[in-house]
Amino acid sequence: MFSLVSWLPALPGLAWGWALLDALLQGLVGACAVSVLCSLLKVYLYIQCLNNPERQAEKEAIQAQRWVLEPLHVVVLTGVLALVGSRVAALVVLEFSLRAVSTVLSLSKGAHSSQLYLLCQYSLGCGVSCSLSFLLEGAPHRTCNLVLAAGLAGLLATYARRLAHHICTLYELHSRARYCGVCILLLAAGHGIPRLLRNALAITFAVADLAAVALINQDFLSTAEAVRFWTPLTICYTLLVIYMQEEPRQSTGGQPVYQTVLVRMGGLFILLLTVGRWTDVLHVLVSLLGELWCLLHAGVMLEACQQQ
Repeated sequence: MFSLVSWLPALPGLAWGWALLDALLQGLVGACAVSVLCSLLKVYLYIQCLNNPERQAEKEAIQAQRWVLEPLHVVVLTGVLALVGSRVAALVVLEFSLRAVSTVLSLSKGAHSSQLYLLCQYSLGCGVSCSLSFLLEGAPHRTCNLVLAAGLAGLLATYARRLAHHICTLYELHSRARYCGVCILLLAAGHGIPRLLRNALAITFAVADLAAVALINQDFLSTAEAVRFWTPLTICYTLLVIYMQEEPRQSTGGQPVYQTVLVRMGGLFILLLTVGRWTDVLHVLVSLLGELWCLLHAGVMLEACQQQ
């Protein structure tokens, strides 16, 4: 391995250029992780709708999604994750982790688990980005490692997208004729996709939470500064979790989901106005756009989860 920077002259704007490249690569890895999550959920929801005669309209809606928009989704999400600073990304990760733990503890195994996976899309991208920032901090070959990670993530996202396209196009035929090995495997073990995603997301967010706490604490020069930041943050997150638990669970539309996003980002916005920096406030607005973009992209699957 070699360092790309060591082969180039020390120009004034070169460090900024490499930092931008690293941010884009980290955003690309996070966007690919979100793409893999959405593709696997699409496979699971399509099979569930196909097996239920009363959910044929939802099956057709999932099948009618435009596949050419998937690369656009990855590109836009890459840009958003690259613009968001590590501090705000860490706060988004911690907020979702608390919300997810509270939801899992208050709900039994049921229909809302798939919806929770869809709601974690942007938080997953931020978590992957935070983890890469923390694990590769100070690494001599940081850019090379990120290029390798982006290549592997892109490969996984491409194959997951092809799998979803294959299932939505040919699964109904292949599962009846017992023709395709992939379709036969999903026919027998497709119900295990949520468990696979749950385990993968648990590991991902466990690492991301540790990285988020470390990234936030490295900005403080003393314990007093850390206490002044963490105390209002803890109060804010506690109130947000309580608000989320009091929201009506038997909702029939997507409006409560968007309302929850606005409340969460609004609370974080007000918090950072008092204890954060101006760049953090701008990054919260960018995060709001990222959350809304992910929910709009997964609108059909959210409707299927709410009807499940």
